[in-house]
Amino acid sequence: MRNMVLRVLIAALALAGLVVSVMALRVHNMDPAAAPPCAVSEHWDCGAVNHSRFAVFPPRSYDEDAGSKKLHIPVATVGIAGYSLMLVLALLGRFWIVLQLAEIGFAAACFLSYLEAFVLEKWCIYCVWSQGIVTVLLLTTVAALILRRREA
Repeated sequence: MRNMVLRVLIAALALAGLVVSVMALRVHNMDPAAAPPCAVSEHWDCGAVNHSRFAVFPPRSYDEDAGSKKLHIPVATVGIAGYSLMLVLALLGRFWIVLQLAEIGFAAACFLSYLEAFVLEKWCIYCVWSQGIVTVLLLTTVAALILRRREA
């Protein structure tokens, strides 16, 4: 019973992360001249963050314009893929693999938070939500693995 509750909880967290990533991708795909709904102050502007050179992987170089022909994947798309995979694996009870993905997601979110704080000097509310979600997802998965080991 406890295992099923943990599966659903971790899957719900992954679903929340998936929704937030979709919202961030929507802002990324908006016209940069349009004001996104999350531009609330000079320090909280998800439009500026989601249209920065760091909003794609690999990041655009300083002399490369947004219309470049090089392949750049939006960071939000990577988040969608990661959260989707964690969702499916959580429902299957594959907590060890979910843990590995959550660790990667946590490290990536920490790096992106660093870029927001010290390079862009602007924050994206969706990125902050994702950072919180992946942190709780990571801690919950660790707890699930500890409980599973104690039961064995």
